[in-house]
Amino acid sequence: MEIRWLEAFVAVAEELHFGRAADRLGIAQSPLSQTVRRLERELDTTLFERSTRSVALTPAGRALLPHVRRAFDELELGREATRATDGVVHGTVAIGFSGALNHHTLSPLTRAVRHRYPGVTLALTGRVMTGDGVTQVERGDLDIAFVGLPIDPSPLATRLVAREPLGAVLPVDHRLAQEPAIDLAELAGEPFVSTPASAGSALQRLAVEACARAGFRPEVVQESTDPFLVLTLVAAGVGVALMASSISVIVPPGAVYVPLRDEPTYMQHAIAWRPDNPSPVLGAVLAVAEEVLPGPEEPRD
Repeated sequence: MEIRWLEAFVAVAEELHFGRAADRLGIAQSPLSQTVRRLERELDTTLFERSTRSVALTPAGRALLPHVRRAFDELELGREATRATDGVVHGTVAIGFSGALNHHTLSPLTRAVRHRYPGVTLALTGRVMTGDGVTQVERGDLDIAFVGLPIDPSPLATRLVAREPLGAVLPVDHRLAQEPAIDLAELAGEPFVSTPASAGSALQRLAVEACARAGFRPEVVQESTDPFLVLTLVAAGVGVALMASSISVIVPPGAVYVPLRDEPTYMQHAIAWRPDNPSPVLGAVLAVAEEVLPGPEEPRD
């Protein structure tokens, strides 16, 4: 069994189209089909159901795919480990984040990593809410995710990197927009714009908890996985929102950030990773994160 056979299998399994898979591998379609058939003969099974209109994985193909992906992951880790012996860190770290909410934590980390380790590529994925980020790190699609604490029970390791209170984002023509601070209860009955609970948004969960303590349940009229789009919708007059205080410097024209007088509800930003991930590149990035994102001081009473 040759590695190129497995590469052909993965390409077809992910594209579910022999033509696109061939283009992806830079070969003609006929040699690709022959390579897949060699693998099937080697394994004495059929990996794909083929027709003139579609390609689908058989149960045997679905069973094989995660093992092949894991084997390629191990090969890449081996390459990274051998490169690390020369004292130079090479490789890729996949990081998920939620956009505007992480603008003050992601940027220092990425700048420091690129300065310290020019051979490291950071593959950044935005609009990743906490729940989705945890899932993607657990299954290996991401190496690091920026999340909001607490998270549900998980084998992941986490470290708090920032803590900030929630405040209100209001349209500039809102009746409370010019106040120096407001009580959250004053927003009861207002339409809210929010990040989605379905994606496991820690911000949405905290906002609902804060409103409950203020005596009401927010009426969410629109959701977005992009926190900056939430701000834009507020500026457009769609509703109001609760956001972490650091976004006050990036609120778009048409909206204002107003602090809350209530007992603070803190957004706790953290990074999450798999402690059993042996990648030396991940270890290097986590060491940089420890240095440039040392964590917040405890809030004072």
